[in-house]
Order: sequence, then C-alpha cells, then structure tokens
Amino acid sequence: MRRIGQRITPNSITIMRIMLIPVVLAFMLTRIEYGTIIAFVVFAIAAASDGVDGYLARSRNQVTSLGKLLDPLADKMLITSVLVALVQLEKLPAWVVVLIIAREFAVTGLRGIAAERGVVMAAGWLGKVKTTFQIALVLVLIPDTSAAQDMIVLPVMWLAIVFTVASAVHYFWQGRDLLRERDPG
Repeated sequence: MRRIGQRITPNSITIMRIMLIPVVLAFMLTRIEYGTIIAFVVFAIAAASDGVDGYLARSRNQVTSLGKLLDPLADKMLITSVLVALVQLEKLPAWVVVLIIAREFAVTGLRGIAAERGVVMAAGWLGKVKTTFQIALVLVLIPDTSAAQDMIVLPVMWLAIVFTVASAVHYFWQGRDLLRERDPG
C-alpha cells in the first residue's frame, strides 16, 4: 500500500483537480437526479486536494516548477469556472464573480512583475482566508438553495467579497514599490 502512496505525486493530484472541473460543471449544469449532490461532493474533494498536494510537495521535498505553475492555476480554474456556472444558474450575482476574477488577474499580474524583478510574493494568510470563503460560498450555493440556506449564503458571500478585496489591497500594498520602479530596459 505504501508503494502506491509514493507513486501519487503532488502534481498528479493537481492535474486530477483540473480534470474534476468538467465533472463538477456537468453535474451542476444538467438536471440529472442527485446532480447537485454529486457536484457538491466532487467540488469538495477537488477543493480539499489543494491542501493535500501542497502538503505532499513540501513533506516529500517534491516542489517543482510545474507544480508552482499548475497549483495556483488549478485553484483559479476550479473556483472561477464554478462561480461562472453559479451565475448561469442565477444563484450568484455576476458582479461578485467579476470582482473575484478581476482580483485574480490583477494579483497574478502583480506577481508576474515581482517575479520578473526577482521578488517572490508568497501567498499570505489573507489569500488563504479569501480562498476558504470562496470555497465555502461555492459549497453553500451548489445545492438547491432554500430560504433557511439564504441566511447562510449572504454572510458567506460578503465575507468572500471582503477577503477578496482585502487580499488584493494587501498584495498591492506589498508591491507598491515594484509598481513605482521604472523598467530596467
């Protein structure tokens, strides 16, 4: 059994997370009986796999350039694709998803500028809390919502928004000097 566990690499878990995206979307967007329950479970597994691949990469000393690229990309693909589907299903206002996606583009661009200048902008605690609330938002919205569940949805949605904006402000505050610098070329 241990040999099988050793063959599972952090990158293979990340790739599995990417491959689960169309599965989640298919069950969310079709009217298959128990589809929302299946979508919920598959999304929860995919979201949880992010912590697993990170833990394995660090504990096994298997951090790779491919993993550094794929892991955050897989997270963004998973969250944003499901959020867009929730807009299509009229369970989430489009402006919330636009705000979240805009934050991801802006922070990714800033991190690219930082990397170009040899500066690493590691994910901070605000980013981790942001991701947690975005995942929680998806998990409360995937099932068919009821009036009782609406009491949960609004606070979780607003917490996701607050932490999305706060983490963006934090990144840009950290990178303010990078943005003032002239290009070295």
